[in-house]
Amino acid sequence: MFLNTSSAYLNFLKRILIFSFILGLIAIGVAFSAPPRYITPALPWLFIFFLSATLAGYYVISRSAGKKFIRFINAYLVVTVVKLALFVGVIFIYLFKNRQDAAAFAIAFLALYLCYLVFEVVNLVSFFKISKQ
Repeated sequence: MFLNTSSAYLNFLKRILIFSFILGLIAIGVAFSAPPRYITPALPWLFIFFLSATLAGYYVISRSAGKKFIRFINAYLVVTVVKLALFVGVIFIYLFKNRQDAAAFAIAFLALYLCYLVFEVVNLVSFFKISKQ
């Protein structure tokens, strides 16, 4: 028995918005305690970028979950490759245009990438545990 993907997606949307809010509060705390040169001005845009990329990726992957397992694997791999290419492109374009902010941007990007990656994987695993019951 598979879950309704639209209700699962809405649950994921609620969880990721709460997660992003908590990460935002942490980022605000770090911004007030760290020197300004360590905080990239692109940080709010990075939150929007990762939120939208994670939502889009989760949507595609969860839609393929009700079908054959090989289709899910293919969707997961395609989404992962597209997201990585998009991420590398954003990093190169930003660092090419803003060399003075390179270190702060790279650290913020890596931290948010790891946070959203772990969040997405944990939610995908729980989605499949629930859908197999």
